[in-house]
Amino acid sequence: MDRCNFRCPYCMPDSIYHEDFSFLTPDQRLDFDEIERVARVAAQLGVTKLRLTGGEPLLRPNLPKLVERLVRIPGIEDIALTTNGMLLARQAASLRAAGLHRVTVSLDSLDPAVFARMSGGRGHLQTVLDGIDAACAVGFSGGVKINTVVQRDVNDAGVPDLLARFRYTGVIVRLIEYMDVGNRNGWERNDVITSREMMAQIDALWPLVAVSPAYRGEVATRYHYADGGGEIGFISSVSAPFCGNCSRARLSSDGQIFTCLFATKGTDLRATLRDAKHGKDDGPLRQMLTNIWHRRTDRYSEERQERRSRSESQADRSGEKIEMHYIGG
Repeated sequence: MDRCNFRCPYCMPDSIYHEDFSFLTPDQRLDFDEIERVARVAAQLGVTKLRLTGGEPLLRPNLPKLVERLVRIPGIEDIALTTNGMLLARQAASLRAAGLHRVTVSLDSLDPAVFARMSGGRGHLQTVLDGIDAACAVGFSGGVKINTVVQRDVNDAGVPDLLARFRYTGVIVRLIEYMDVGNRNGWERNDVITSREMMAQIDALWPLVAVSPAYRGEVATRYHYADGGGEIGFISSVSAPFCGNCSRARLSSDGQIFTCLFATKGTDLRATLRDAKHGKDDGPLRQMLTNIWHRRTDRYSEERQERRSRSESQADRSGEKIEMHYIGG
C-alpha cells in the first residue's frame, strides 16, 4: 500500500504528502489475484518468506483475505506484516486467524510529544500500544517485534525508556540506524547514532550477550539481555552495511519490483501481469524475475561507506532514490 495514515518526517513529510497529493488509484494498484500470482511464481523460484508493508498495509481493505491466499502458496513458510500499529488492535485477531505468522510495529518513542513529532502529528501513542498488546494477546506464532529508527537529538534520549517498557514481555525491539532512504528527509550523517554507540549505552544499563544469526542474511544483529529480559536487535545499514548478504526484493503497489531499498528505479511487472497475449502463462513472469535477480548489482550502503572513507561527503546525496513509503522498509 502506497498510502499511510502517518506523516513521519523521515519517510512521508506532510509538506510533500499533503491532502492534495496524488496517490495511486485503485486500478493502478495490483489486485489480490496479481499479488498472489507474483508470490506464487517467486515461491517456485525459491522464495520462502513474504512481508506485507507500505505505506501502511492495514489501510488496504480486506487484507486478511490476501494473507489467507498467500499462506496457501506451496513453499511459503513465513508471512510477516510491518505496520504503524494504529489499526492493529481491530485487525489482530482476523490477521492471526488468516495465518499471519509475525507482526512488526514501527514505534519511535514512548514520549507523547516526541511520538507526535515523529508521526507527523497523525498518530496516537496509546492506540499503537493497544495494538501491540492486542497482537501479543492473539499469539502470533512468530511473535511481535518493534522497529525504532533512532535519530540524534530527536528520540535517542528516550530509547532506554522504550526498551524498559518491553523487557520481559517477549516483544523484541530492534534499533535502526537513521538511513538516507528516499529524497525527502534531509538526511545528514551527523544525525546518525551508530549501533555501536547505542549498544554501548544499553550494555551499561543491561549487559548484553551476543546471539548467533537465525539465518543467513538476517539484517539485525541480535543480543539477549544477560538478566533474561529478552532479546534486542540492531540494524546497521549505515555503519556496517550488509549488502553482500541481502536476499530481499520489494514489490510496490503498482507492480514495480526493486532489488534494493535505496534503488533509483525498478522493473515493471504489472504490464506483463495484465498482458492479454500471455493470459495465465507464468513463463514470461518467471523469466523476468529470474533475470532481475541474477543481474542485480545493488550495493548502495556499501558504496556509501566507501565514499565516506574517501571523504566524499556530497556523494551521500547522489541519485534520486525511490521513496520508502512506495516500496516498504
